[in-house]
Amino acid sequence: MKIKYVLFLMIILFGTSCKKDFEDINKNPSVFTTASDGSLLNNVISSLQYGWNEQFYINNEILYKQTQMAALFKEAWGNSTIGTEEIWANYYNSLPNIRELQLRFSNTTPSHALNNMNAMVKILLAYKTFKVTDLFGDIPFSEAGYGFQDVTKLRPKFDAQRSIYLTCLNELKWAADNIDPTAIGEPFATFKTFDKLFFGDISMWRKLANSLRLRYAMRIYDKEPAISAQIIGEIITNDLPVLVGCNFSGAMLEVAGIYPYKCSFKNTGRIWSFREHKNLRMGSNLWHQMSSNDSANGSGIFDARAYLFFDTNNDNKWEAFPQIPVAGTPSESGVPYDSQRDQDAAYGIKGSTCLFSPFNYFLISDQDYIPDILMTGAEVNFLKAEAYMKGIGVAQDESNASNEYLAGIQASLTFWRNTLSTTSLLHGSKFDTIVHIPVTLTLNYLENKVGFWNYTSFDEKLNLIYTQQLIDFFRQPMEAYSLVRRAYGRLPREGAPLSYFRFLIPPSEVSYNGVNYQNAYSSQADLTTTKMWWMQ
Repeated sequence: MKIKYVLFLMIILFGTSCKKDFEDINKNPSVFTTASDGSLLNNVISSLQYGWNEQFYINNEILYKQTQMAALFKEAWGNSTIGTEEIWANYYNSLPNIRELQLRFSNTTPSHALNNMNAMVKILLAYKTFKVTDLFGDIPFSEAGYGFQDVTKLRPKFDAQRSIYLTCLNELKWAADNIDPTAIGEPFATFKTFDKLFFGDISMWRKLANSLRLRYAMRIYDKEPAISAQIIGEIITNDLPVLVGCNFSGAMLEVAGIYPYKCSFKNTGRIWSFREHKNLRMGSNLWHQMSSNDSANGSGIFDARAYLFFDTNNDNKWEAFPQIPVAGTPSESGVPYDSQRDQDAAYGIKGSTCLFSPFNYFLISDQDYIPDILMTGAEVNFLKAEAYMKGIGVAQDESNASNEYLAGIQASLTFWRNTLSTTSLLHGSKFDTIVHIPVTLTLNYLENKVGFWNYTSFDEKLNLIYTQQLIDFFRQPMEAYSLVRRAYGRLPREGAPLSYFRFLIPPSEVSYNGVNYQNAYSSQADLTTTKMWWMQ
């Protein structure tokens, strides 16, 4: 953790993620005192971009398999610590920037404009902290990131996950309550020019704060039902501003995400992670949530997202790799993620040994228009559907649950169709020119297949909400992982139940911060089978 707190902080303070435009704004100061507030904010926002090793070793090698959103036909990259070290470093390298901003704000004359700035930083801290604690469990938090201010905190204590959750939920509430969209003068006017998430739209920051409160309050319901219900009820009953999915006024999906084209950089990490990893294919589990049969011609497909997320094999057939391979399952290989497909004439060349459906090449190769997603309005719809279905913070109401559920499906399908339509091959045509989705695969067709009216029991309908949320999380593997752990046993799954519940604390932390690590994990095992605090 030394490189996280002191020795190399001057090198990594202004990291390499989201280089262009971020880089232009974020000049490289030699010390904190010469770094502007905006440049520190910019560095934290740039750290929201998914890391290359995070995508390769964590998402592609572990999470797609564990969530069964895809199938891993060969396990060839067992060193997950390369990915966890990157996630850990990303978080703890950005914490000093956040702590420095908070210190500066505390020493500045209070104002509504300053509250807006403080709220943005609190939201970023909460989001990044939730992400890390939901992967590892107990982590250093309350004392972490203060090494520049207090050398006694260079080796920070580990905090219990419950304490971390409640603190971050309170911080999000402060942010949502104190944002003032009318306070747009200085110092906020300059500060917001460094905002590459919402580009200075402070009302969107407030929506994100409330949306994140909804997400994480729902996550702790099984362990803290009273706290969870109070937060969820406050947001829904008072109609507090949240990210919009689909609603009765026709408003469409709002997204909190890092869009490369908006930040003037090329996202090359995603295609690298697939090209070098190679081993992901469409799995039988998700396939059976999108198609009513296994016909290779795709005649059973009822969800257009099958065309948006996946592709046919080299023989132009839809073939799902078995989630649990059996004796006689053909060996798989091919080159469906290689760069020869960047040209129209070679797009269909996936290698003669590509026998099973790969991921959609446009989805994983686009460098401009596919965002790294933090949260979407579709997720908000599904969370509200769950609240109404279970009566969490609101009166139990199946009609309202159905409306929010269908709105979530519409928002998800519309978002992915619109997003893919903007993509193109590096040296060729746009998505809609190459991929032809049958005109029969409409929203109504999908909703008629998966609507509540096809089912009778409470459990079946609740499980539908979880299943559609899982599908929408297709490019958010970490959120899908949290959903699978939270809704344990309620999502479609083949084979044994999930038993991989968390990641091990990275070796660098164990080595450097050994005493505090031992104190944290003396009464609980640092094992992948150790459950999160919020799990049943």
